[in-house]
Amino acid sequence: MTNKQLQSAIRELKKLKIGLFNKDFLLTWEHSDDEIKAATLVTDILKEMHKAGISTRLFDTGLAISIFRDKSTRTRFSYASAVNALGLGLSELDEEKSQIAHGETVRETANMISFLTEVIGIRDDMFLGEGNKYMREVGADVQEGHEKGVLHRRPSVINLQCDIDHPTQTLADLMQLKSHFGSLENLRGKKIAMTWAYSPSYGKPLSVPQGIIGLMTRFGMDVSLAYPQGYDLIPDVIDVAKKNAKQHKGSFEIVESMDNAFTNADVVYPKSWAPYQVMQRRTELLKMNDKQGLTNLEKECLANNSQYKNWECDQKKMQLTKGGKALYMHCLPADISGVSCQQGEVSKEVFEKYRLATYAEAGYKPFVIAALIVLTRIQNPAAKLQSILKRKRNRAI
Repeated sequence: MTNKQLQSAIRELKKLKIGLFNKDFLLTWEHSDDEIKAATLVTDILKEMHKAGISTRLFDTGLAISIFRDKSTRTRFSYASAVNALGLGLSELDEEKSQIAHGETVRETANMISFLTEVIGIRDDMFLGEGNKYMREVGADVQEGHEKGVLHRRPSVINLQCDIDHPTQTLADLMQLKSHFGSLENLRGKKIAMTWAYSPSYGKPLSVPQGIIGLMTRFGMDVSLAYPQGYDLIPDVIDVAKKNAKQHKGSFEIVESMDNAFTNADVVYPKSWAPYQVMQRRTELLKMNDKQGLTNLEKECLANNSQYKNWECDQKKMQLTKGGKALYMHCLPADISGVSCQQGEVSKEVFEKYRLATYAEAGYKPFVIAALIVLTRIQNPAAKLQSILKRKRNRAI
């Protein structure tokens, strides 16, 4: 973007109706079309400012708390990068080293970590029915703390992945599609195949496929969801996708063949996940600390997965796509056949062809997270970004 284009993007941002200030960002489908568009605009603006060497420090002081209840590479470092770029200090809450290990309540913890905090980023995707619930509990607790005068400012809670959605990932995916096809408007009528793919592991969250069908149906895309019989997603999210497709004049279908989904697709997103019913059973076993039950469930699921080793994104399947040139996408890390595992989600040849594209896809995430922080913490984001641009402070002082 040139300076003129940056100014144009800021003017476009000013026209949008945005109601995210002092709010949480937990599920993309809870937010308006204008708010999603605002997230894409601010992401682009921040990314281009960074590329031009312009400092994007919006805060002089303040903390950003991260709570990661699952392992992470991209999201953890993207969150750290985002808060640093905006001028916030990062503090990670290690629950094993906190009083949570001694029975401290969520209500107490939420307030104790929030005295000088602007944003709380949470990743909690392990237990179906629990992760998003926990984020909402934290949000309600800091809201009470603010209303009762305990907290000067109410921190925003940002979903860094839960059991239902992975909004920072799917918004990064949306940015990749916007870049690839030239605009959000150009996504209308494009077919995206969100398909299950074989993995030699089990228990992978449902949040990425659910996030994709919940977001891309809002842009008039033709979304084809494919999975073997029994690998269902949460029914409520399926309903969201159907409703979005109807409202935005796109389409949504569920098929039981990877080949069907790939046929004439403009974009393919082969990704393993565990069946909805399995994740329900897993949550109950984890709550009971039933180690033998978990071991038995894993054996059962791996045996079931092994029936579908042909659900692999390879050159033959890619030839089914539009012109044989569909964009391959993945949230990473992918299970790459012959590289990270003997047989997995994608062949070595296909992944290598699109490897740098998947890195670029992941590269949007720090800016997406920063954009969500800006929109939830700054009352007039367009004016603030304008002042940052006018300031022209170089990142390397």
